[in-house]
Amino acid sequence: MVRGVILAAGASSRMGRSKAALPLTDRSDTFVGRLARSFLVGQIPDIVVVTGAHDPEVRRAVAPRDPRVRFIHNAMWEQGQLSSLHAALRAPSAAGHLVEAIVITLVDVPLVAPATVAAVVHHWRLSRAPIVRPARGDEHGHPVVFDRALFDELLSADLEAGAKVVVRAHSRAILNVPVDDPGAFLDVDTEADYAALRATLVQRA
Repeated sequence: MVRGVILAAGASSRMGRSKAALPLTDRSDTFVGRLARSFLVGQIPDIVVVTGAHDPEVRRAVAPRDPRVRFIHNAMWEQGQLSSLHAALRAPSAAGHLVEAIVITLVDVPLVAPATVAAVVHHWRLSRAPIVRPARGDEHGHPVVFDRALFDELLSADLEAGAKVVVRAHSRAILNVPVDDPGAFLDVDTEADYAALRATLVQRA
């Protein structure tokens, strides 16, 4: 089984409010809600949303609720993203199934397409590469698949260094999957980023 992980525990200090709960097109279409739907449509059977600084807001922002989407609160969220990944890795699996890989994204990248989720998982199943990620030229995006073979390394990695240490250690074995999905590379961090994104979505509507 592949577990989906959405990291939504940070304080969103540069945004000044809960990024995960921000609306994209309307109040029912939030950053974290859109990602949860993309993972569901991408055929991920077990999805863990890791909350932290804005726990109540993040939970309310995923609607309608689906039993395949679970929430885990990371009380150590101030120690960084890797602490949230640790919480997701340690969560019990749905129905007792073995978690063979995780497919993980930051809530900062809300427009990841379901097809991209499905593509990286498909290529992981074919290759069993330790790390699989979407690519556009030399640019790498989200979500990223980590094979079970790396779980122990991720759990023992230094919290301050983050998962990048593990990624660098296996750089030669990474499988980059070319995708035609701008949303996989669109990182929204500031109010200016958010305003530009909303303007783009309004134009598309």
